[in-house]
Amino acid sequence: MTNSPRHHADEVHEHDRGLSHDLKSMLSRRRALFVFGAAGATALAACSTAGSTSTSSSSSSSSSTEAAASTAETVSDGTCVAAAAQETAGPYPGDGSNGPNVLVESGIVRQDIRSSFGAYSGTAEGVATTIELNLQDLTKDCAAGEGMAVYLWHCDRDGEYSLYGQGITEQNYLRGVQVADSAGRVSFTSIFPACYSGRWPHIHFEVFDSLESAVVGEDARLTSQIAVPQDACTTVFAYDSGYANSVGNLSKVSLDSDNVFGDGWDAELATVSGEPATGMSISITIGVAEKSANTQSAPSGPGGGGGQPPNGAPGR
Repeated sequence: MTNSPRHHADEVHEHDRGLSHDLKSMLSRRRALFVFGAAGATALAACSTAGSTSTSSSSSSSSSTEAAASTAETVSDGTCVAAAAQETAGPYPGDGSNGPNVLVESGIVRQDIRSSFGAYSGTAEGVATTIELNLQDLTKDCAAGEGMAVYLWHCDRDGEYSLYGQGITEQNYLRGVQVADSAGRVSFTSIFPACYSGRWPHIHFEVFDSLESAVVGEDARLTSQIAVPQDACTTVFAYDSGYANSVGNLSKVSLDSDNVFGDGWDAELATVSGEPATGMSISITIGVAEKSANTQSAPSGPGGGGGQPPNGAPGR
């Protein structure tokens, strides 16, 4: 992580204009997308019972290129994906449910989440990674989840979470909100997440029906996690020495033994492409069921524990 003192200047920075400014800017862009996208919109095909990007544990080490192509076909032909499972937000959500609430802060609506914003400064170091979610609204015949808002967060290269981790309680990087475009797509510029003790490498996210709901941190329709494939993790962790602890941690955990993914990960396993030197790309299609259908299953593993991030607190 690179920290630098915050500089004060007379000019008003974009992230200091207030939450109302964020809302107006985002909603204006959404209206423009709607106008240009509506003329070419067509009805999606009827739902099928297609599964997700993987059906077995061996899928986590399969070819990233082939898996990415499969995902692209799923999106383009309108096939329904399985509903993403409701999962724990873990002890470091930063959404007001356990301590700080970053969602009410001006500046949280952003695409590049590598740096802290607002009152904090600092940048998370690691392998540059684009994280893309394609949302399907399963209550609307798998139509694109246009207008849905996604709050996404994950640990840094050391396995710590901003706002909570040792030495980074005054950082809020690797957290951000984006609104889905006409294709139901959101994209974040981030870093590749680490593997900390006891947990499979993962990314947290919450889906809200609108940006207005997201920025008050209430009424998430879905809370879930994304599993990162093993082959990509192995490649990144070997490339960047900053992920040295992740190498050993990854060797001691599996998708089967993970307390979140151990009961099934078909709808939560992402596809990955790219190279560490030039940047990685993580992509997944998320089926969003109605809120009442999103019930969390009991954690797997003895006691439902979630592993131990570097600071020793239980992590999920």
